[in-house]
Amino acid sequence: MGDRSLFEEEASLRREAAPAPLATRLRPRSLDEVVGQQQLLGPGTVLRRAIERDELGSAIFWGPPGCGKSTVALLIAAHTRAHFEPFSAVVSGIPEVRKAIEAARQRQRATGQRTILFVDEIHRFNRAQQDAFLPHVEDGTVLLIGATTENPYFEVNAPLVSRSRIYRFELLADEDVRQLIRRALEDQERGLGRMNVRLDPEAEAHLVAVANGDARNALNALELAAQAAPVDEAGARRVTLELAEQAIQQRALLYDKTGDQHYDVVSAFIKSMRGSDPDAAVYWLHRMLAAGEDPRFIARRMVIHAAEDVGLADPLALVVATAAAHAVEYVGLPEAQIPMTEAAIYIATAPKSNAVVRAISKVQQDLRERRQPPVPPHLRDTSYRGASALGHGAGYKYPHDYPGSYVPQQYVPEGATSGPYYEPTDNGHEATVRERLEAWRRRGGEKARPDGEPGEA
Repeated sequence: MGDRSLFEEEASLRREAAPAPLATRLRPRSLDEVVGQQQLLGPGTVLRRAIERDELGSAIFWGPPGCGKSTVALLIAAHTRAHFEPFSAVVSGIPEVRKAIEAARQRQRATGQRTILFVDEIHRFNRAQQDAFLPHVEDGTVLLIGATTENPYFEVNAPLVSRSRIYRFELLADEDVRQLIRRALEDQERGLGRMNVRLDPEAEAHLVAVANGDARNALNALELAAQAAPVDEAGARRVTLELAEQAIQQRALLYDKTGDQHYDVVSAFIKSMRGSDPDAAVYWLHRMLAAGEDPRFIARRMVIHAAEDVGLADPLALVVATAAAHAVEYVGLPEAQIPMTEAAIYIATAPKSNAVVRAISKVQQDLRERRQPPVPPHLRDTSYRGASALGHGAGYKYPHDYPGSYVPQQYVPEGATSGPYYEPTDNGHEATVRERLEAWRRRGGEKARPDGEPGEA
């Protein structure tokens, strides 16, 4: 164990100052008390074994706020025999870090004790500041554990990333948040058990939904609501939906992330973009975000919709939607709502075409119902020895040898298809595509066959 665990320090601070917030008081004291993150901390996992055996190497904990990164760091402090030195990049600078590293060097020489340097919000240090850690991590003076809400592959120096193991923390599931709320209500020592709080089901559902996987947010709002709740004749404090709304500063919206409202609102969002109404699209987008919908789910729907309903009428719609989905992962909320809104508006105002989807439907039907002949000889592979002797490539016309890099020839076996699959509309960019296809077809027809003229394979 270290000279003094962080739990002992926290207890000392609580005695000397005001009580710590509920989220801090309820931090688990053992790995078995941790709620969520079972992919990292479940029995037999790599991280759990490393913590239990005190064999943890340099690591970066990456995940959204309130998912347990600092909690795991505190558990490491409680389990390790190394000296554990916590830092916050928000309030500490490189002078403090250098002082800690020099102390670690002296400690190692004098007693052989290792030092674990925990840097919360490590992405707040710029590249040059992060470089200050590198030589001391390399020579073993310190083990570095960094916690960040940002993608470390973008925000942490590559040499530090390459010398650390990345542990990805996920948003807590709604059931995990609900379990923590109920634990807080029952815990007599560290929670709200002595306050005799009665939480209405609607209030609990609202706290869980708006927390959006952030345990700290849910617990702090619960504590505020409990403190504001009046005491009845029986000595109980009843937390209603109204109190929960006030505590978490957000009204309850008619939206169930797993029920009919979920599907109805998503449907309205998609149909608003398909119907080219940007205002309605923005409304439904932000109604989902305000209700705590997973932004990654919304981003995926926009990517699908850009391909399905805009298609090649405006190929950039898919690019914009994909960029917004990347922004959700890269910057997270609340900032990601800007590129998400931009994408929704772009998709709603883009020309529409479902020609690609119709092409998919037609070809899948042919594949189910029609005989599939072998590849015609002139289209077969000629890259291996003996292919020419088999007649592969004979009669193939190399398009770049012809004007406009186009020459009519048959690319699908006779009888394999029922007709054209892709039939572009006159909307947006597809009007240009349609003109190009019609010009090519006028030059040779859709059923042109190879005429035996040699060409490149």
